[in-house]
Amino acid sequence: MIGSDGASGQGNGNGNGAGTMEFTLDVALVREILRHEKALAADELGTAGPVGAQLRSGVRHDSRLASAPDAATLACRPGCAWCCHFTVDVRPVEVFTILDYVERSLTDDERARVYAEVRANSTWLREIGADERFTTNVKCPFLRDARCVIYPVRPQSCRNYHATDAAGCRQSYEVPDDLGIDPDFAPGVYQVGAAHVEAFTAAMRDRGYDVDAYELSTALDSALTRPGARERFEARQKPFPGLDGDEVTPEFDDLGDR
Repeated sequence: MIGSDGASGQGNGNGNGAGTMEFTLDVALVREILRHEKALAADELGTAGPVGAQLRSGVRHDSRLASAPDAATLACRPGCAWCCHFTVDVRPVEVFTILDYVERSLTDDERARVYAEVRANSTWLREIGADERFTTNVKCPFLRDARCVIYPVRPQSCRNYHATDAAGCRQSYEVPDDLGIDPDFAPGVYQVGAAHVEAFTAAMRDRGYDVDAYELSTALDSALTRPGARERFEARQKPFPGLDGDEVTPEFDDLGDR
């Protein structure tokens, strides 16, 4: 959590690095995003359901990131894919949003390739264990020719991961077991992205949905191979039997509801 004094250190969340950087928190901006996005998400969960609400929230999320005051400092560009080999955590609603997009938008051949890589990744990651996956590269199943084939519905953690110098991302890729690498990031982009995700997650939690974080490939594999995952999720149950999700501590918890 971040105190109202506005000072914060944070990890950039790539799963491979443990970078921190001090910055001044824009408390008023973060509080406004928390309030506004949570209210919108709560309304849309009632009218459009969790996947529909996730899709609408994703559009706002991208808009907020693009309009951050330091967005122009980002080194992220099409074809830069170092971070697409870092471990990625997703919330259950993102799993079903992604699967809907895959079924709707990808060709049969591309869908088959994606699902085969999901299964291979899941099998391998289950074998190596949770600790080792943070120090090992794993190619995202949605990466093809250095591009994301599900970019419009990419996970929130992918939307928020960014760097102002791709050298740090490349170094994390080349030396994945070095947890001391500190990719530089843009504080303004970080704040609006993190606040947006936290607000949407709070709305989901208030409605009783599972908002734990799961590893991308293992969660997708479970949804594809274990019947009833979506039904369990929509019934406010844990959707992935046999998978342990990680509870994520709200970073701006002490700034909300004021």
